[in-house]
Order: sequence, then structure tokens, then C-alpha cells
Amino acid sequence: MAREETVARAVASFSDRFDAVVDNVARVIQGKDDAIALAFTCLVAEGHLLIEDVPGVGKTSLAKALAASLECTWGRIQFTPDLLPSDVTGVTVYSRATGEFEFRPGGIFHNIVLGDEINRASPKTQSALLEAMEERQVTVDNKTYRLDPPFMVIATQNPIEHEGTYPLPDSQLDRFLMRIHMGYPARSAEIAILDTHGMSSALVDDLRPVARVADVQTMIAMAQAVHVAPSLKGYIVDLAEATRNHPELALGVSPRAALGLQRAARARAAASGRDYVVPDDLKALAAPVLEHRLALTPEAQMRGVNRRELLAEVLGRVPVPSGRASAQG
Repeated sequence: MAREETVARAVASFSDRFDAVVDNVARVIQGKDDAIALAFTCLVAEGHLLIEDVPGVGKTSLAKALAASLECTWGRIQFTPDLLPSDVTGVTVYSRATGEFEFRPGGIFHNIVLGDEINRASPKTQSALLEAMEERQVTVDNKTYRLDPPFMVIATQNPIEHEGTYPLPDSQLDRFLMRIHMGYPARSAEIAILDTHGMSSALVDDLRPVARVADVQTMIAMAQAVHVAPSLKGYIVDLAEATRNHPELALGVSPRAALGLQRAARARAAASGRDYVVPDDLKALAAPVLEHRLALTPEAQMRGVNRRELLAEVLGRVPVPSGRASAQG
């Protein structure tokens, strides 16, 4: 009984801290609580986030506000066609003062890194992110440098402007735990934006941290301890298998995606005040975690098949575990 009470208090603490961060970011990003919650869930699940949307809907502000709310280091890399891999990872230079070669860290050496307009950089520069995103380290001149936790890349891209852009390869898309769309705000939220942002352009700079790096590390550890019943693990595998065997998909979701869905579901459960995952956690996160990893066949592309609708079809076809076994196993 004592252990159950301890777990309950820990989950309540996680949920309270999660809500505090979301509410703090919402002071700047009005009417987008779902996007804010997904972004923080992604961080707690030790993933990376791709925000794809039209200009001016708050993609960059979301990344900056999240970093400001967590009292962690923050860096921005503006991706351009002439950006070099060394601008991302860092470079070793000779110091005349010491007579030795010194490593100068690149823009990736922060807790939260905003990769703005990532699809404007060349594939060679984009690939410089792969090691950092997957292994949380950077290798320069045969020497490896670890990235301090927590570490998260928040990349943005504009889906409607194709001139001078390089589509992200499947291997890089698979490194993003989630892809989300901000969307235009509701009418009431947009009026609130006119009221608040019309008076000041420095609202993000005015935010004060509501959690420390140590708090985020504790939340990550707590999320990893959330229980996933064997039946739900089977459900995740069945979803992955259904996408791999779908006749209109050339590429289904990878084992990395299945692991990512489980991690994200654990974080969502803890944020909801539970120490166990339920089917609704998995279904709610399926679109942001899985959709961007699906590759349509050429025939499906010609017919204009929508990946979101296709994923919804898969979710509707795969049986969902029911009963107590699906919750506490």
C-alpha cells in the first residue's frame, strides 16, 4: 500500500508540473494547448519534433517558449542552402594562443535546438543531424562529444513553399518522434493574440521558467516507469504490422516508430495522472507519431490517397484490447 501511495504522489507531481509548463507556454501561444502538450510530451518521451505548417502560426514561438519555460539552454540554427555540416556539429580549429587544436561547438550543443526551415538545407547538412538525434552525440575529427540531457530538436518546415527546398529523406523523418501541425487559431484565440501581442513583441522573452533541467530529467525517468500491459504492447506491434502489409503503403512504420509510440504513450499517461497506459493513449498519439513515417505507393499517390485517412482505416481495423488487461495487465 505504501508503494502504491508513493507512486500515486509521484504521478500527481508529474501531472502538476506538466500542466504548469503547458500553461506557461500557453501565455504566448494562445489557443494551441494540444500542440503545446504534444511538444512537451515529445520532450519527456526523449523524442524530436517536426512542426510542419504555413508561416506565421507560431512554430518558432512554440519552441522558444518551451525552452524559456524549462530553464534550459536554447539554440537556433537557421537552415539555408549554404549552411555547412560544421555549422551544425562544430569544428576543430588551431589556437595560436595555446598552440593546440580546440573544438568549437556548433549550434547543436544545447538542450533544445530549433532547426528553422530545415528543408532549406542540403541533404549533406541535414544528415549532420542524424547522429545527434539518434545517438545524442556528435563526432568531429574522430572524436565523440556527448550532448547534455535533456536534448531535443524542434525542426520547422513550410509545406507550401517548394522553391529552394530539399525534401527530408525517410531516414531523417523516422528520427522525429512526432510531426504536428499548428494550424490557424480559432477566432477567439486570434482576438486574444491581437490583444496581447499587439502591445508587446517580447512576450516570449518575458516568460519565467517553471521547471528546471533536473525536473525534466525526473519526469523522463518517471515516464519510463509507467506500466504498459502486454496486451497493449501486442496492439502496438499489430498496428505496425498492419501498416507494413497494407497494399497502398510502400513503407510501413519501423520498429523505432513502435518504440516511439510506446514512449510517447507513457508520457501522456503520466501527464494524465496515471501510472499505466490505456488504449486511448495509443490511439490519440498514433497520428502525430506514425503518420509521417508512412510512404504511399505510386499508385496510391496518383489516386490522391490521404495518409491520415489511411492510418485511421488501420486503427479502425486492428482490434483494440479491452477490459482490465489492457490497462493494468
